Amino acid sequence: MEPELKNFENQLHDLAKKLLDEFLSIRTNRPTTKLVEDIKVLHYGEEIPIKSLASLSISLPRDIIISVWDKGAVGPVSKAIESSGLGMSPTIEGNVLRLTLPALTEERRADLIKLIKKTAEEIRIRVRQMRDEINKKIKKAEDEDQFGESEAFKFKERVQKSVDRTNGEIEKLLNLKIKEISE
Repeated sequence: MEPELKNFENQLHDLAKKLLDEFLSIRTNRPTTKLVEDIKVLHYGEEIPIKSLASLSISLPRDIIISVWDKGAVGPVSKAIESSGLGMSPTIEGNVLRLTLPALTEERRADLIKLIKKTAEEIRIRVRQMRDEINKKIKKAEDEDQFGESEAFKFKERVQKSVDRTNGEIEKLLNLKIKEISE
């Protein structure tokens, strides 16, 4: 049962990391390279993420700087950003593209907060499903006399502590992102 519990805890950690990655890709008033680094660019017949074609940096307060290494990729990178759904058009200065993030409207902030709450709830649902699955395995192993009732109780207690810890991380990430959007 110990390897299954370790695997369960690792999966919970991966879910929290996945949520963090998703939150990083959601635009706020703070610029982050995560907004654009994975946008696919059609370059020489292949779809390549921007991070493989350029170096990305932040210029405060609201600029993302994309320094494209291949001058021939500047146009395709610009087109990819424009068609990405971010609603931004880069300013081109030689091999450098500058994206200036406009300030968020109150309506857009509300939409983003709804989106991140929905995303966090989806992760919480997945955590509960995983908890139910591992508890069923514990119950089945107990019924097959692989261990006693007291050990089963300890395993379930450990599972619940892991779930509570993960839910705490999810809540912390959610509150930080809400605060970031509200700035």
